[in-house]
Amino acid sequence: MGKNQHVVPHGDKWAVKGAGNSKATKVCNTQTEARSVARGIAIHQNSELFVHRGNGQIRERNTYGNDPFPPRG
Repeated sequence: MGKNQHVVPHGDKWAVKGAGNSKATKVCNTQTEARSVARGIAIHQNSELFVHRGNGQIRERNTYGNDPFPPRG
């Protein structure tokens, strides 16, 4: 499993960062664009995607690959 990907505020733009990385993988103009980039990386690495709000709070989380907590039912 690869590094989890985070979409986080970066000034007036949005950044894609791998978990634990200090530098952004990519800086995008919109959150939608950054989410798309991060989703592609997360799918390729079988990891998780976390999309943050402007205040840093997580607003969305998706798992790609082996989900450690699959839904019941």
